[in-house]
Amino acid sequence: MAMNHVTALECTICGKEYDPDQIIYTCSEHEDVKGILEVKYDYDIIHDNFNVDLDGDIRSQWKYESFLPVHDDAVPVTLNEGGTDLFDAPNLSDELGVTILVKDDGRNPTGCFKDRASSIAVTKAKHAGRDIITCASTGNAAASLSGYAARGGLDCRIFVPGDAPAGKLAQPLVYGADVLAVNGSYDEAYDLSVTVTDEYGWYNRNAAINPFQVEGKRTVGHELAEQSRVRGEIPDWFVFSMGDGCTIAGAWKGFREFYDLDYVEDTPKMLGVQAEGASAIHDTFHDHDDVDEIANTLADSIAVGRPRNIIKACRALEESGGTSVTVTDEEILKAEKLLGSSEGIYSEPAGATPVAGVRKCLEEGIIESDETVVVTSTGFGLKDTESAKQATSDVQHIDPDLSEVQKLYGNAEAMATDD
Repeated sequence: MAMNHVTALECTICGKEYDPDQIIYTCSEHEDVKGILEVKYDYDIIHDNFNVDLDGDIRSQWKYESFLPVHDDAVPVTLNEGGTDLFDAPNLSDELGVTILVKDDGRNPTGCFKDRASSIAVTKAKHAGRDIITCASTGNAAASLSGYAARGGLDCRIFVPGDAPAGKLAQPLVYGADVLAVNGSYDEAYDLSVTVTDEYGWYNRNAAINPFQVEGKRTVGHELAEQSRVRGEIPDWFVFSMGDGCTIAGAWKGFREFYDLDYVEDTPKMLGVQAEGASAIHDTFHDHDDVDEIANTLADSIAVGRPRNIIKACRALEESGGTSVTVTDEEILKAEKLLGSSEGIYSEPAGATPVAGVRKCLEEGIIESDETVVVTSTGFGLKDTESAKQATSDVQHIDPDLSEVQKLYGNAEAMATDD
């Protein structure tokens, strides 16, 4: 049993190190779980063990197992997450006036990006002999973890805010999880999940504090690096929506690792996009004084008032030479409709938020029209159909008669004559 390529868990605030073989969530030197830990690696060992072809053939994120913080004898709990396509988006590019590529992570097994982290969580929990796993979630992590817990044969207990979308709660129930809807916000559900973890000793998957969850998410950076390498060009910008901050942090860490190991020749700038009603990371990055801890946005997947990974997210923005912007809920809904109607990609609001961010950055001159941009859609649209209804027009009800269609589209014979 060995995990020799993982050297330590290091506090992002004070630098104190911990044994990576123990189950620990945050640094003991800081109150209110603020001492978020970073997984540190021996990259010489990783490089020696990483014997794969970077040819764009990515069946799952476990192609990068040499980079993942799991023991040699751990059996991966997987549903073939990762390996999502990087699509050319010519219609969206024409609409926005810039070259756009779309990484569609809504195609993961449970319909969201978080499957990358859940696979790691359940693998780690099962290897550690834990039989119950938990997390707090606005919906996607709940569904994701529940599916992987079922796959791994673990009991799963989920804490969600009372207003979580019904569609997202149906999934974990089908997967057999206990779903506990907390009468309060996501942050209150999160706090309760941490308290319960301390009380019962359940394994906690919360990406906000579990240091190994970001490591699963960073495989999207590995994939984007490999896919960019095959295409022969590193895009100028990678764009992610931000809630807690661990997704953009993980993506940057993964891509930077491939750059540091000389697998790719350049790095992109990272653009983080937040909803105006949940903008704590953006406000911190731009040194705003009025950081609001109350989340108010229809994009529930990024409705986080007190992000725990602000340090990691801001570091990704700064190190990459990138930046962050905020967008309104109205702009998010327009982006959801635009992405679907232009490219046939159905994203939930948080998944379409990067498109809204790109449009804003083009208007403000942050992104230039001759640059290339990759947006990552993090969740499938059927996760939140109510928001989709707000983004589109109503269904048109007609009688079963040809004349009803003619009222809408004209007479077919006349139209043929006009042609």
